[in-house]
Amino acid sequence: MKTKILALGALVIGSIASPVLAQEGTVTGAAGGAVTGAIVGGPVGAAVGGVVGAIAGTAVAPPPPPVVTYVQQQPIPAQPVVIEQQVAVGEPLPQQVVLTPIPDQPKYAYAVVNNQRVIVDPQTYVVVGVVQ
Repeated sequence: MKTKILALGALVIGSIASPVLAQEGTVTGAAGGAVTGAIVGGPVGAAVGGVVGAIAGTAVAPPPPPVVTYVQQQPIPAQPVVIEQQVAVGEPLPQQVVLTPIPDQPKYAYAVVNNQRVIVDPQTYVVVGVVQ
């Protein structure tokens, strides 16, 4: 009986979380996390793994190729921004960093920080990609 309740709870959480976090990385993360959790911990592991996977998938969803191409084609400013912390995907930039919006892509902005082109979520300042 507990197994059925836990499985139903996982379905409810998944159905609520999916529309709210409707990103490719979220869906992939949730599915992968649920499968891994089920293998390791059965139904309880599936429920926990799905939620953890959804969160992890959301944090690292890569930007689409047109955004990457746009950022690659932009000139590097004469005075790039230098910050003390290391730039990494999933980590926020300081709010003092000035972001440049990407035309027709309001979910993304970019900056050149520590001589690296970074793609950022302009609402959270979280780095979603580092362009090589």
